Amino acid sequence: MKKFGITLLTAFAGGALALGAYKFVENKYDQNMSIEDKQKVYFASNPEKSNMVSSAGSVDFTQSAAEVTPAVVYIRTTYASNSSEGGGSDPFEQMFGQMFGQRMRPQGPQMASGSGVIISPDGYIVTNNHVVAKAEKIQIVTNDHRSFEAKVIGTDPNTDLALIKVNATNLPIVKLGNSDAVRVGEWVLAVGNPFKLNSTVTAGIVSAKGRSIGIIGRDDDEDNPYPVRQQETPSFKKGIESFIQTDAAINPGNSGGALVNTNGELIGINAAIASHTGSYEGYGFAIPINLAKKVLNDIKKYGSVKRGYVGIGFADLSDPEQAKSVNSTKTNGLYVNSVLPGSGALEAGIKEGDIITKVDGNTVYESSDLQERVARLQPGDKINLTVLRNGSEKNFTVTLKADAPSNRTAAVSKSATELFNKLGASFQPLNAAQKAKFHVNGGVLVTQVRQGGVFDNTEIPVGSIITSINRKPINSVDDIDKAITNLRNGMLLITGYYPDGGSFNNMFQVQ
Repeated sequence: MKKFGITLLTAFAGGALALGAYKFVENKYDQNMSIEDKQKVYFASNPEKSNMVSSAGSVDFTQSAAEVTPAVVYIRTTYASNSSEGGGSDPFEQMFGQMFGQRMRPQGPQMASGSGVIISPDGYIVTNNHVVAKAEKIQIVTNDHRSFEAKVIGTDPNTDLALIKVNATNLPIVKLGNSDAVRVGEWVLAVGNPFKLNSTVTAGIVSAKGRSIGIIGRDDDEDNPYPVRQQETPSFKKGIESFIQTDAAINPGNSGGALVNTNGELIGINAAIASHTGSYEGYGFAIPINLAKKVLNDIKKYGSVKRGYVGIGFADLSDPEQAKSVNSTKTNGLYVNSVLPGSGALEAGIKEGDIITKVDGNTVYESSDLQERVARLQPGDKINLTVLRNGSEKNFTVTLKADAPSNRTAAVSKSATELFNKLGASFQPLNAAQKAKFHVNGGVLVTQVRQGGVFDNTEIPVGSIITSINRKPINSVDDIDKAITNLRNGMLLITGYYPDGGSFNNMFQVQ
C-alpha cells in the first residue's frame, strides 16, 4: 500500500512537471505566433465559432420585392403658395439638405412628393409626418396606377409618423415584421419612389440599430438636441429617435416608404438620409416598425398618440461633450439633470444627478435605448429603471404619466377629403361618460389639433366636443365627411363645446 502511494505521488509530480513545461513552451510559442495563427488556434479550439451559417442565403431578393412593391404607394401633396412647408424652412431640410421629397417652388400652389405603405386592405397607409404635414391635398397613386385622395387620420411629430386613409377595399398590404429581431449585417430592401421613379427597389444591409441623429424635435434647441438646462421650469425633448441605419440607397421621395427584410416583412419606415448634397451618400435611417405599430394603433383607435412619460431631462453620456458638461467619466447611460414636478420619475424616487444605466434590465448605452422603450408604452404602464447613485446601483419602478398633447401639424382644399384635411384635427366618438359630462346625446371628441388648420386658427382646442357641422349631427368621422360634402359657398358652421363646457358656433369660409 505504501509502495502504491509513492508510485501515485510520483505520477502526479511527473504530470505536473510535464504540464508546466508544456505551458512554458506554449506561452513562449504563443508570443511568437502571428495574429492570423492565433485566430486559427482559437477557432480550431472553438468549433462552434467557426460553423456560422450566413444569413444572406441565396441573396435572391426577387420574391421579397414582388410581394412588397404592390403595397408601396406614391404620395403627391399640394401646399398653399404661402405655406412655409414648401419654402425651405423645414428643419428636416435645414439639417440634411433637400432630401425628403422633391420640392418645386412655383408662384402658385407648391408640390411635394414621398412614399407610403399600405398596411390594411381597407385603405390605411403609413407615411412620415413631414410628408403630409400642412398638405392641402394628398393624392395617392398605387403601383397599378390607380389614384385616390387621402385624408389625414392623425400624425405624431414626435416620431415623424402619420396615418392616412383612402376610400378603397381589397388593397395589397405589406406584412408587419419584428424590428427587435433585426440584426446588424442582415440584408434589407428599401422600396419607394425616389425622384418620382415609381416602385424603385434598392438593397443593402442594416448598418446599425438604435441610431439617434437629433433631427426630430430640433425646434426646441437647434444647437444641442439633449441640452443640460439649468432653469426653474425644465424643458423636455419629445422627439423619439431609435432609427435603423441602412446603406440601401434612399433618396428624395423615399420618405415614408418601406424598409423590408428578405422575407418581405416591413421592419421600418424610411425617414431620413444623412447627406451634404441632399441625395444618397450611404446613410439612410428608418423608424423601427415595432415603435410604429404602437403609434399607428393609437392614432387609429384614439385619433392621437397616448404616450406615457418618465418625466426627466437628461444628458446622454455617450456624447463626450455632454459627459464633460456634467463632470461624468462614464461613457454610457443618461445623466438626470432635471425631474418634472408630479412626474412618475419624481414619485418613484429618481433624483437629479442619478445616472440611468438600465431599462427593464437592458443596458442603456444612449438615449434611444430608453426613449424607444418608453414610446411603446401607455400612460399607467410601469417601467423598471436602474440608476447609479453615489457609486451603487438602485432599482426604481416608474409609473408613466400622461402628458398633454402638443402635437401640431396641418392641412387645406375643396373636395370632402381635402376639406377634412383642412380642418387639421383628429376625432374620436364620445363615450358614455363624456356624453354625460357635456349633457349631449352624441358628438365627437377633438383628440388632436394640427398647426395651420381650421381648428387651430379658430382656437378650437384638444378636448373640445363637436356636436354638429352645418347643422348636421356629428357622431363619427364618417358623419364629418358627409357634412362637409357639397358645401354651398364654402361656408362651414361648427357647433360644439369647449373643454370647460362653454359652447361655440364658429362659421368660416373654407374655399
